[in-house]
Amino acid sequence: MRIGLLGQLLSFQEGYRQAGVSRYIENLLRYMPAELDSSDSLSVFAGAAARHPGKLATFDRSIDWRWTGWPTGKVPVRILWEQIAAPFQARNMEIDLIHGPVNIVPLMSGRPSVVTIHDLAFLEYPDQYPAMQRRYLTAMTRASTRQADRVITVSQFTGQDVAERLDVDPDRITAVPNGVDASFTPRQGSDELHRFRWKNSLPDDFLLFVGTLQPRKNLIGLLRAYARLEPDLRVPLYIVGGEGWMYAAIFDEVKRLDIERNVVFAGYAASETLPLWYSAATACIYPSYYEGFGLPVLEAMACGVPVVTSNRTSLPEVAGDAAILVDPDDPDDIAQGISTVLASLERRQWMQAAGTSQAANYTWQRTARETVAVYRDVLGDS
Repeated sequence: MRIGLLGQLLSFQEGYRQAGVSRYIENLLRYMPAELDSSDSLSVFAGAAARHPGKLATFDRSIDWRWTGWPTGKVPVRILWEQIAAPFQARNMEIDLIHGPVNIVPLMSGRPSVVTIHDLAFLEYPDQYPAMQRRYLTAMTRASTRQADRVITVSQFTGQDVAERLDVDPDRITAVPNGVDASFTPRQGSDELHRFRWKNSLPDDFLLFVGTLQPRKNLIGLLRAYARLEPDLRVPLYIVGGEGWMYAAIFDEVKRLDIERNVVFAGYAASETLPLWYSAATACIYPSYYEGFGLPVLEAMACGVPVVTSNRTSLPEVAGDAAILVDPDDPDDIAQGISTVLASLERRQWMQAAGTSQAANYTWQRTARETVAVYRDVLGDS
């Protein structure tokens, strides 16, 4: 079985593009070689953003890295590469199956293919995407789900969303959840965490949000909820994440609510520091409107941190019974959820234990194993 994976969105450059789908691709590549047989091969078609010698040295040596000379960091060039160069290269290499890990597969490859759909936010919130990007994603995601032999979705919710919105036969959809990297473990009480607190001048208690700054993450709703907390519960709020798009209103809201002294925008955090951010926090608040999966929820739980998150889309599925679920449209409800966590040490301790148990169900080994099983099923090699 010769697998070709489109890795143009794999990035080791700091910034919001290293989050989300890049981390999905990275972890698939880290754990997939162990799930393949000795007669199998995995080739990755990657671009300049992934060409980091130090990082690449940490991957299994069996991976065949294929570097494109095209400047695929530019979106139009990447689109052309995916649809023109990738099929040609796959045929030349006699690839058996192409995996498009981010919504798109080559439409004329002549090879069996699998596509992963992470979410359909561009359909749910079309006004939050530039018109050309929205049209491209809508047309090409729809075409890719029809072309692909199998559609992988990262949650049951996203599977239902794809079936309904894109008219895909549910029998062609397989939900393979994301995982939590093994580095996300509780660090409370460690010397490493003590040094991290000192370096970043962190208080003993604070609330944490982790995610790209963009409208659907509902940071404005979080800020309004935070402003409604009782003064004795209003510990600092740290917002960790890179600036994505349409984020200016978030900074304006902080000023309007007069909470500038209480809110810290810590910016993008490298993946290796995220377990420390989570472990240092008193609670993680993630009131997103729409998530295909919602990885920060599980990462926080794996680090032993209580979580308050939304009661919609994939988030209840991922959080299970271990989080407090709130209505993201209601700042009062979000504030009540936060207050419930902050006011009770006993409740926080219960949530810590429940959260680590819930997160243990989601590993990247499982993601890789179930993804490879889809490949074999498509190729009749099970």
